[in-house]
Amino acid sequence: MSGDEDTREHLLEKESPVESEEAEREAIEHEAEQLLDEVENETFSAEELARQLEEASNKAKENWDKLLRMQAEMENLRRRTEKELQNAHKYALERFVKELLPVIDSVELAVQAASADTPDISKIREGNELILKQFLSILEKFNVTVLDPVGEPFNPDRHAAMSMQPRADVEPNTVVQVFQKGYLLNDRLIRPAMVIVAQADTK
Repeated sequence: MSGDEDTREHLLEKESPVESEEAEREAIEHEAEQLLDEVENETFSAEELARQLEEASNKAKENWDKLLRMQAEMENLRRRTEKELQNAHKYALERFVKELLPVIDSVELAVQAASADTPDISKIREGNELILKQFLSILEKFNVTVLDPVGEPFNPDRHAAMSMQPRADVEPNTVVQVFQKGYLLNDRLIRPAMVIVAQADTK
């Protein structure tokens, strides 16, 4: 090895501790910067968390208020519906009773006419016919249909056969007489018509 090379190696050996110290210092500074960044980031995250927590709390309070209002509205609706239902049951027949009042007036007049010293039979008859007409008019207003099926085919769903009668002038199974009329309410059978039904004449 030459003298120059020995000199350079000797100088490099002398400079190494300085470079090592500089590198160590830079590493420490870098770590310090990273630590500072982490602290700043942690501080920011804590502030963000606090903000989000406040927003969540406000949202929860808002939803709770909405729930309370909704419950109050539902309770008011329940009470109102219950009251309307009670009134509906209580006054369901109000219209029907009002319609019956003129009929009662007619009956009272008919009773007065029949109680006279010399009752006029024709007027009593007219009064009774008027009362019957009023009754039928009221029933029609309330969707009550009269079943008077003379001449119609016997319908076991709406007619009740009292007896059979041999008849040659009508088709078998035809209603030829009504003992008692039937009634429907909104097409629902209230009372079947009591009838006599024709059967084939075997003579």
